[in-house]
Amino acid sequence: MNIDLLKRLCETPGVPGREERVRALIESEVKDLFDSTETDAMGNLICRRAPRPGKKGGKGRKGEPVRVMLLCHMDEIGFYVSSIDSKGFLWLNNAGGFDPRNLFSRRVLVVTDTGDLKGVMNPGGRPVHISSPDERSKVPEVKQFCIDVGLPEKDVKKKVKVGDYVVMDEPLIEIGGKVVSKALDNRVACWLGIEAIRELDRLGTGHGCEIIVAFTVQEEVGLRGAHTSSFAVKPDIGLGIDVTLACDTPGVPDAEAVTFHGKGFGLHVKDSSFIADYRLVNEVEALAKKHKIPYQRTILAAGGQDGAAAQQAAAGARAVGITVGTRYIHTVTEMIDKIDLKAARDVLARYLGTVETK
Repeated sequence: MNIDLLKRLCETPGVPGREERVRALIESEVKDLFDSTETDAMGNLICRRAPRPGKKGGKGRKGEPVRVMLLCHMDEIGFYVSSIDSKGFLWLNNAGGFDPRNLFSRRVLVVTDTGDLKGVMNPGGRPVHISSPDERSKVPEVKQFCIDVGLPEKDVKKKVKVGDYVVMDEPLIEIGGKVVSKALDNRVACWLGIEAIRELDRLGTGHGCEIIVAFTVQEEVGLRGAHTSSFAVKPDIGLGIDVTLACDTPGVPDAEAVTFHGKGFGLHVKDSSFIADYRLVNEVEALAKKHKIPYQRTILAAGGQDGAAAQQAAAGARAVGITVGTRYIHTVTEMIDKIDLKAARDVLARYLGTVETK
């Protein structure tokens, strides 16, 4: 599997509303995979591919092709600089959901128009040597964290302005059969949107459907790019490509695990944003069984994903989620299993090669 591509995707910064560097990387990767690509007003990258006959003797199908849309959001959770104080510390407004317990003592990257600055994030307050037990027992709110870039105030204000953005600064690593990185949510989907098409070509089956892969913006703040791109595309079928929880870790009952690492891709049935089309769930499940692709049905108690936007766009669409279980989500230690990643790629490629005309 092309883990180098996933590494480059994860390590490229891009918070909601500032996905342009991720989009540029994707554009360079997909130029030979699609018939056309365009960037809409919000910044969604819409990639289109007409039906194609197979290289192994398959024929293009007659009739109006089904329009299948894969929605893969490009943004990662992060921050915007909201103010710079008299000592040169940066104060933040978050873009996406953070658990403050995971923000202590983090290395960060401040992205500005004139270049990227390394920094460190900590909450305001006394360190352990001079703090009271009561102070040490309290978890600060997100708004109490600030960034130190190691420069005097006058230099900071020359380089940084309100509205510049901040991401965590950690490299992707492989440990055992796992991949660990910040921003696997949702660069995993960006990887799948590319690698599923490459796998489809490798299989040589061709496809009778029209494929639209939308690399969307601002999912982490409300599925915003998915809504506008879905209204423009008007898909017949929407595939929400995302990560989901893998709480198969100490301290969580199995009934709340959502997914288990190594048991295959997540066939996403329901979350708080949408309920998948039961026919699509059954179709994808049958395909996975036929090709011996490991999978697990998933329901997420809270949270949403871009498949909901495709389902509700214009006159509506059939939709289902294809997900990859992720441990320690919304942290710099997000972890996936390579078995599950491969399974998601394989089932997407197989599905795209079997969709019939209307």
